[in-house]
Amino acid sequence: MSENTSLLSGQKKDDDNGSLRRRSFGSFSRFGPDVETSGVKPSGDSISNIPLVLEEWHRRSMSAQADAAGKSLSVHHKKGLSTGQITHRARARSFVQNIDGTMVAMTPVEMGRHELYEEVPFLAMSGLQRKEHSLSVAFSSYAAQLDTLETDEYMAATTGKHLNPEEKERRLSQMSLLLLDELEVDAITVTTPLIFAVLIASMLMFNMGYNISVMNAPEPFVFPGHTTSAWSMAVAAFCVGGPLGAVLAGRWAEERGRRGALMITTWLFIVGGLVQSLAPSLNIVIAARTIIGVASGASTVLVPIYLGELAPPNLRGVMGTMTQFALVIGILFADLIGFVLANATGWRYMFFVTSALALFQLLLTPFLLESPRWLLGRKANSSKARFIIKKLRGFRYDEEVETEVEHYLGASKSQSFQTDDDSSGNTAKNPMTLLFQDKKVRLLVISTLVLQVANQFSGINAVFYYSGLFFDGVIENPLVGTTLMGAINVLATYVALLLMDKCGRRTLIMWSSAGMFLSCIVIVVSLNGYLSDTVALAAVASYVCFFEIGLGPIPWLIVAEMFEGKYVTAAMSISCQLNWACNFFVGLFFPYINKSLGAYSFGPFAIILLLTFLFAWIYLPETQGTTPAELQAELVKKNAGRSYHNMDIEAMASHVPPTQDEWEEALAALEDEKVGLNISQSLSSNSK
Repeated sequence: MSENTSLLSGQKKDDDNGSLRRRSFGSFSRFGPDVETSGVKPSGDSISNIPLVLEEWHRRSMSAQADAAGKSLSVHHKKGLSTGQITHRARARSFVQNIDGTMVAMTPVEMGRHELYEEVPFLAMSGLQRKEHSLSVAFSSYAAQLDTLETDEYMAATTGKHLNPEEKERRLSQMSLLLLDELEVDAITVTTPLIFAVLIASMLMFNMGYNISVMNAPEPFVFPGHTTSAWSMAVAAFCVGGPLGAVLAGRWAEERGRRGALMITTWLFIVGGLVQSLAPSLNIVIAARTIIGVASGASTVLVPIYLGELAPPNLRGVMGTMTQFALVIGILFADLIGFVLANATGWRYMFFVTSALALFQLLLTPFLLESPRWLLGRKANSSKARFIIKKLRGFRYDEEVETEVEHYLGASKSQSFQTDDDSSGNTAKNPMTLLFQDKKVRLLVISTLVLQVANQFSGINAVFYYSGLFFDGVIENPLVGTTLMGAINVLATYVALLLMDKCGRRTLIMWSSAGMFLSCIVIVVSLNGYLSDTVALAAVASYVCFFEIGLGPIPWLIVAEMFEGKYVTAAMSISCQLNWACNFFVGLFFPYINKSLGAYSFGPFAIILLLTFLFAWIYLPETQGTTPAELQAELVKKNAGRSYHNMDIEAMASHVPPTQDEWEEALAALEDEKVGLNISQSLSSNSK
C-alpha cells in the first residue's frame, strides 16, 4: 500500500513494529497528524470580496471565458500552480464538519456542484445562464478564500510565517480560476443521450408554437361563411385546453414519470392533429383545437421540468433557451407553410402537419430517458436512475455516479417543504397555501401575477392569432406581414438572450412595457391615416421586439430567479394557469374588440402597458441574489456554522480523488475512535 493510499484510508505503518494502525482525519489533512487544527470557518471578515480576475471573467461572454480559462490554466500549470514557497503534501479530498458534528467528504468541485444543484431550480428556463454563472463565480471565490485561509494557517504551523498579502492575492486568483474552470466544464460538455432528450422535448415546443399561428393563414378557406364568434371559439379553444393540460401534466408526471407524461402529450398532438385535419365541420375543429391545447398546456409544464431534471445546473439556462427558440421557430414555420397550404385544397394538410411532427417525435422516443430525479424520488437506491445518470453525464466510475446521486437527493430535499414539515411535526400543507401565507414573498407573488396578466393583456397573441385580420388593408398580402412578424420574433428572441445577461429584470420590464406602449400609440395613429401603412408595419415589428426583450421571458424567469427553491413549483403552477386564462380571453374577444374599435383596437393594450410600466417603476423589485457578490454573501451566511478541512484546490487538480470506499473506511475509523474514547471515559469514571 502506497503512503498516500494508506493515509487516505486512515492507516499508517508504525515504524517500531511494522504493524498497521488507524489514524484520524488528521492523518490525511494537509497539516498532518502532528498539527491540531479546527479547520477554517467562513465569515464576513475572512471572506469579503471577489478577486478582480473573477469579476472581469464574469463580464465576458461564455466563449471568451472558455478561451481565457484555457490560457490562464496553461500558464498556471507551467508555473506549477505554486504560490511562493508553498509546498505542502497535497491531498485531493476535502471534508466539511457540520454544526451537528457530522462530516461529509467532497472535493471543492463537488462542493461547488452541490451548491449549484441546491440553488438552481430543476427547470430549463431561458435566461437562467446569468444565475448559473454567477453562482459558479461566487463559489469559486468562496472556496478559494477558504483554501487561502487554510494555506496561511498551514504555513504558520509548519514554518512559523504567515503568507504575505502578495502571496495571498496570487494564490486566491489562481485557485479561483482553477476551480471556476472545473465548475464550468458542465456548460460545454454535452452527451449524446442529453442531445436526444433536448431534441425530442424541443419538438413538443415547436409543435405548440406551430399551433399558436396555424389558424392565421387558412382562415378564409376553412369552412367559408363561418361567423366571427365561431372562428373566435376555434382559435380560443386552444387556450381552453391549455390550463387543463397544465393541471393534468403534473399528475401524469408524478404517476407515470416524466417520460410517460411526454408520451401522453405526444399522442394528444397526434390525435388532435388527425381530428382537426379530417374535421367535417368547424365544431369538430373546435374540439380538435381543445385537444391540441391540452397537449400544448402539458408541454409548457413538462418540457422545462424534464430538461431541468436531466441537465446539470450549468446547462439548464441553455436548454431553456433552445426550447424557447423551438417555440418561436414553430410560429414562423406555420407562417411559411401557409404560403403553400393556406388555400381551399391545402388547409387540411396544414392541420395534419401537427400529427406528422408528433409521429416523427414518436419514432425517437426509444432514445427518451426517464428523469433520474423522478426515479430517485420514488426509490433512493434505484439502479436505473444511476444507469441513466452515468449515460447522461458520461461518467466512468461508480464513485462519480454516487456523488451525482447525492447532489440530486440533496437538491430535491432543499427545494421542497419536506424538511420544514417533518421537523415541526405539522401535517404537510399545500405548497400553494404556504406560498400565499408567507409574508416575505408576498410582493414577489403579486409581481408575478401582475406580470403574467400583462404578458397576455399586452395583446401579443392578438398579433399571432389574428395578424391576417390586422394586416388586411395595411399590406397587400397579409400573410407577408404575418411571416415578417414571425421572423422578427425569432431575431428578437436572440437579442433578448444577449440583453438578459447584461440588464436587470426590472429594467427590461420597464423598457419592454414603455416600448410596446409607444408602439401601440404609433399603430393607432397610423391606422387612423395620420401616418403611412409602412410606419404601421414598422410599429408592429417594434411592438413584437419590445415584447421579446421583457414581457415575454421575464415573467417566467423571475419565478426561477427570485423565489426560494421550495416555492418555485407552486409559483410556476399558478403563473401557468393565470397566463392560459388571460390567453383565452385575448383569443376569444380580440375579434370583437377589433370590430368595435377599428383603428383604436390596440388602445386597450396601450392602457395595460402603461399600467405595467407604472407598477414596475413603483413596486417591482429588481431580481435579488444574482450577482456574484450577493451570492457569495449568501454562501457565507448559509455555511457560517461549518468548518472546512483540507480545502486544497491545487491538490484537487493535481491528484486523482480517493475512492468512496477509502473515505467510508476513514469515516468508520473516526467513529471507532470516538466510540473507543467514550468507552475509555466511561470505564475511567466507573473506576473512580
